[in-house]
Amino acid sequence: MQKIISTERTPIKMWLDEAEEGSIRQAKNLANLPFAFKQVCLMPDTHEGYGMPIGGVLATKGVIIPNAVGVDIGCGMCAVKTNIKAKNLRAEQLKQIMAGIRELVPLGFDHHKKRQDESLMPQGYNIDEMTVVKRQYAAALKQIGTLGGGNHFIELQRCDEGYLWLMVHSGSRNIGKQVADYYNNMAKRLNELWFSAVNPKADLAFLPFKTDEAHQYYQEMKYCTAFALANRQLMMERIRQVVSEMLTDVEYEPVINIAHNYAAWEHHFGENVVVHRKGATSAKDGEIGIIPGSQGAKSYIVEGLGNPESFMSCSHGAGRTMSRSAAIKTLDLEAEQRKLEALGIIHSIRSKSDLEEASSAYKDISQVMAFQSDLVKIKVELSPLAVIKG
Repeated sequence: MQKIISTERTPIKMWLDEAEEGSIRQAKNLANLPFAFKQVCLMPDTHEGYGMPIGGVLATKGVIIPNAVGVDIGCGMCAVKTNIKAKNLRAEQLKQIMAGIRELVPLGFDHHKKRQDESLMPQGYNIDEMTVVKRQYAAALKQIGTLGGGNHFIELQRCDEGYLWLMVHSGSRNIGKQVADYYNNMAKRLNELWFSAVNPKADLAFLPFKTDEAHQYYQEMKYCTAFALANRQLMMERIRQVVSEMLTDVEYEPVINIAHNYAAWEHHFGENVVVHRKGATSAKDGEIGIIPGSQGAKSYIVEGLGNPESFMSCSHGAGRTMSRSAAIKTLDLEAEQRKLEALGIIHSIRSKSDLEEASSAYKDISQVMAFQSDLVKIKVELSPLAVIKG
């Protein structure tokens, strides 16, 4: 832990040396909420978001805040280790694998032309009791197993022992956004009716668990988190299918999965509270997680240290240093291409619009990891071989 801001109702604890003005302003809004519990935590990848900073962790007493979860509910990571030595892979083989993945996994705004099998969807939920999920379910059957856009990616990686790894970063697609927007707007209307003291400009409208609306959101949020996992699992299944067709005698270890946009009831400092992680990852003692770097940078498989001061959380990635629009305006296309090619990475940066996810738009992942050495320990270091962006 690097710094504590103690001027607000609850302290803000930061696992970084300096944070941008916008994220500090948002963290102060969180710290002054009347139901904020104990402290607000900023992970080393923190940057300004909507309402709550990305890389923020907030615990609340008895309420849930849709905008403190965000629009990509359940977004997270999956990673799989193979028995294939990466040094034996030729560049042409990597290109063939990536081409095969593009044929099976729709990218960006694309989705499947046909509905996928319903058995692939989350099981054990009563869809008829969910307002938004029920309405979006048919569309979601075409979205499961699709990557999405923005910073979502599929990577082939080499671990420090030399083995090939597969990694996916994606979330709940449109169904998560629809749930988030619906309940955030509902919370805003209710807060206005209740004459809530929470400043509406902070965009932190809340739902108390004494209301039906809070329980409804919580159930739909949990479904979207499960859908995001099912989405990643289906993509990983199809990636393995491609790899197995291109290479011989491939074996796969169990999938590692972790989410980084959700809220959950947890026990901290002697009380049951609702922990919101928006661009932050659970890091309970012994828990295995994934912290990806930016395009062209290293990623890490980590083990949580269960630090109570961060509500047992860590960063979810490197974190942006500039907005997407600023990256497109200021970064040099050819320079970013040369940077990746010099590392031998097969990439998909083709136009100025692709610069919004260039590595220069992100923080140094090695520095991010150094800031949180009391939150996680590194188990595996991964270097990129080839990347597909959404």
